[in-house]
Amino acid sequence: MSSLLPSSADADLRTDRLVLRPWSSDEIAAVLHGPRLAHWAEDFPAEGDQVIAGLLSGNADWLGTYGHRLVVERGSGLVVGSIGLFWPPTDGALELGYGIVPSRRGRGYAPEAARALTEFAFTAPDVHTVRADVETANPSSVRVLEKAGFREIGRQDGVARFHVTKTRPSGR
Repeated sequence: MSSLLPSSADADLRTDRLVLRPWSSDEIAAVLHGPRLAHWAEDFPAEGDQVIAGLLSGNADWLGTYGHRLVVERGSGLVVGSIGLFWPPTDGALELGYGIVPSRRGRGYAPEAARALTEFAFTAPDVHTVRADVETANPSSVRVLEKAGFREIGRQDGVARFHVTKTRPSGR
């Protein structure tokens, strides 16, 4: 498992192969209206990234410390996807969403990013659960959550529901 390395005050999260960094307002505008930026993978943004950029433009809370981030490949410096927590928590739970562009899928980036952001989520006050819903017709996304340590808690109407809960330190 990749170790989460703290970064400087810029709020970046670093794993062995990725940097999860907050979106800038310029990047949100570029995803929504262009121009294409040089530090993007050739197939970024994907449709989901465009949806998230639109949501981010109207939800400033989602850009906070525990909010949405771009997934940057450390080796190339290119943005290869996005991942985020939908803030604020509801009854101690946050929802996770993620997407990696097709050219970088199959490399384990999504579970690596999901583990890192989930671990980070548990540093937020009163957060004890991270959950995610995925369509059962998307077995790759189901596998991402399983590899990231999430447990399936049910299925309904073609949607699989997953969660992971914060472990308590021993002795408590």
